[in-house]
This record gives sequence, structure tokens and C-alpha cells, in this order.
Amino acid sequence: MAPMTATPAQPRALVLASASPARLNLLRQAGLAPHVIVSGVDEDALTADSPAELALVLAEAKAAVVAALPEAAGALVVGCDSVLELDGEALGKPADAEEATARWKSMRGRAGVLRTGHCVIDTGSGRQVSATASTTVRFGEPTDAEVAAYVASGEPLHVAGAFTLDGRSAPFIDGIDGDPGNVIGLSLPLLRSLLGELGVSITDLWT
Repeated sequence: MAPMTATPAQPRALVLASASPARLNLLRQAGLAPHVIVSGVDEDALTADSPAELALVLAEAKAAVVAALPEAAGALVVGCDSVLELDGEALGKPADAEEATARWKSMRGRAGVLRTGHCVIDTGSGRQVSATASTTVRFGEPTDAEVAAYVASGEPLHVAGAFTLDGRSAPFIDGIDGDPGNVIGLSLPLLRSLLGELGVSITDLWT
């Protein structure tokens, strides 16, 4: 693939360093057309002192790996990673159906905080900015049968915290306090702010 450069008639190339279809959809709905390059970072190999810091470390690692690739030359690279903070622990994707079931039974009727790390690297200048967005999620009380049906759908095995706001678990979430996009996987207001720090207006990236 040739380096991603822009002409005067085209916006800066934007790269999403994530395999998440939800993040890609959020960006597309906001008028952006990112290229997707998956980083391949081993998420289990990285640690941090808190869930918020872990989300940021993971996002920065993903963005850095992709930004170093020749095909990302000249592009703006966006890395994101989400974890659910519950009882001070960072909960990512459950390992299997059994863990997803136990996770949901422990979350029922409680509130957790969805932490999403965001990192943007301008490969043209080498500058990097990053921050973590946090949204409180208030879980409902699905029955054991509802939890079993949800886990059987397979959805919770592919998302941080074993739930998502834009899928089958939406009826089991009573409400949120904060940016809903952040729960889905990417905070567009925070992304706008980070791009602004790099001297880029998000409207200039519209296609």
C-alpha cells in the first residue's frame, strides 16, 4: 500500500488502529472515512496502575504500532481501547461464556465506569496527544434466563465489559452519565479536542 498523503482537494488521511466495527461506524456517522489498520497489540501483555491508565496505555500502544507502518505515513492515526471499571478492576472482553455469565450476574443493579483511552498521532509531524474519557453506566437487573440468552448470542464475548450500548444488551442498561459514544467505543467530542491540539479541525476531515 502506498503512503497515505493528501492533495489540496482531499482531507488528511485518517487511520483507525482498531478492529472494532462500532468505532468505525461512529466515525463514519460523523462524516469521516478512516482506513482501518489493526495493530495486533497483545492487550494482556500490558499493565497499568488503574483502569483509566490501562485504557490509555493500550490506546497509545495500538496507535504507536500502526503509526510506525509505512502505509500510515502522513496520516492521522487514532488508537482507542476500552475497559469497564468495577470494584477498582479493569474488565475487558470476557474469556468465555462462563466468565461473561458471571460478569453479568455481578453487574446487575450496579454501576460501573466505562473508560476509553484515546490516542492520536500525527505521523506527518510526529506529535502525539492522548486522554481517557469516562462514562458511568447503570446496569439493570436482567433475569438469569435473559443473561443466559444474551451470553448465548455471542455478543458479550467481543466487547469490553461484556456489554454494549448499541447491541442486544441495550435493554439491560438503565442509563448512563456521560458521552454515549464513549460507551460504544469512541468519544467524538474528545477526539475533536485531541485533533484540535494537533491543529486539525474535525470538519476538515469530513468527506
